[in-house]
Amino acid sequence: MVTKAVVLLSGGLDSTLAALLLQEQGVEIHGIHFSTGFCLSEHKRTMALFEPGQRQVRSEPQRAGKDLGIPIKNVELGEEYLETVLHPKHGYGANINPCIDCRIMMLRKAKAYADEIGAQFVATGEVLGQRPMSQRRDTMRVIEKESGLEGRLVRPLCAKRLPPTEPEKQGLLDRERLLDFCGRGRRPQMELIAQKGITDYPLPAGGCCFLTDRSYAARFRDLVAHSTERKITRDDLVLLKVGRHFRLSPVLKLIVGRDEGECRFLELFSAGRVRLEAVEVLGPVALTDGPLPSGEEEALCARLVARFCDAKHEPVVAVEARGGAATEARLYKAAPLWDETTMSRLRVLEE
Repeated sequence: MVTKAVVLLSGGLDSTLAALLLQEQGVEIHGIHFSTGFCLSEHKRTMALFEPGQRQVRSEPQRAGKDLGIPIKNVELGEEYLETVLHPKHGYGANINPCIDCRIMMLRKAKAYADEIGAQFVATGEVLGQRPMSQRRDTMRVIEKESGLEGRLVRPLCAKRLPPTEPEKQGLLDRERLLDFCGRGRRPQMELIAQKGITDYPLPAGGCCFLTDRSYAARFRDLVAHSTERKITRDDLVLLKVGRHFRLSPVLKLIVGRDEGECRFLELFSAGRVRLEAVEVLGPVALTDGPLPSGEEEALCARLVARFCDAKHEPVVAVEARGGAATEARLYKAAPLWDETTMSRLRVLEE
C-alpha cells in the first residue's frame, strides 16, 4: 500500500523541507495551499500586475510543487475565513492574527482532502517554539484536537520533541529520520535544505501575513471601531492593504494611493465612490470610503490629494473629483494641507 500524505505547502523554507523529508521516506505527497487574502507574497504578486511593465511574480506554492514534483491543490478561503478573522474563538496574537483558529480551519480542510484521496495523514512545516501563539506545545495540542487530526498530524521538523503519531506507530514513517528542531532560528533548516540541493525559496524573514502587521492591525481596529452599523466586507479588508488612510468622520475615510501600482489598483474600487486626482500634474488617485462626502468633506479630500502631488509646494493645486451624487466633475482649487496637527488627527495611525 502506498503511503500518502497531504502537506500544507506555502512554498517557504519550512513547509518545503517538511515535504522533502517525507518524500525521502517514500511518501506520496499531495500539497495543499490556502489563499486567505492576507498573504503578503500573494499581495505583492497581485500588485506587480498593476506596476509599469506588468512584471510577473511567481507563485511560491506552485514553484515549490514543481521543484518537488508534487501536485498542489489551491483552496480559496472566503466568507468563512472572514468570520474567523472578525470573531476568533481563540483570540488574537500580538496584532489581529487569529493564528490558532486559522490553523484549525486549514487543517480541517486538509483533513477533508486527505480523506478524499485516501491519504493516511496530514503534515505541516511547523516547528515547536517558532511562533509565539500557534506553535507552543499546549496550542499545538489544541489545534490537533479541534482539527480532528489527533494522531494523524505529523510535524516532521520537530517530531522528535512531540509524542509519536499514528503513522510512526504503524511503521509508515521512521521516527529516527524525522527531526527535533525547536525555536525561532531558521539556520538549521537552511543548512539542511541546502545539503539536499534546494536553494530557491523565499527568505524566511517572518511576517508573511498582513494580520501580523502592526500597520495593518491599526487600520483594522479603526475599521472595526467605526463599523458598528454596517457589515465589514472582504473589499474593506482588501483596501486596508493599500494607500494612506485618513479618517474624515466616524463613517468616512479617504484612501490615497502611494505609487502608480496602488493607484491603478484603487481604480478597481472606484464604482460608487468619489475619485479625486490632481489635474495636469503627477499625483495620486484617491478614493472615498463610506457614504458620499458632503461638499466640505470633498474639499478637504482635495486638499489631501494636493498635499501628495508633485505640485504640493504651490499655493493651490487643481484637483478634480468625479463620482458621487453629481454626474458632473467638480474642480477644486485646493491649498495643499500642510498643517501637521490636522494631518495627525486625520491619519489612521500606522504604528
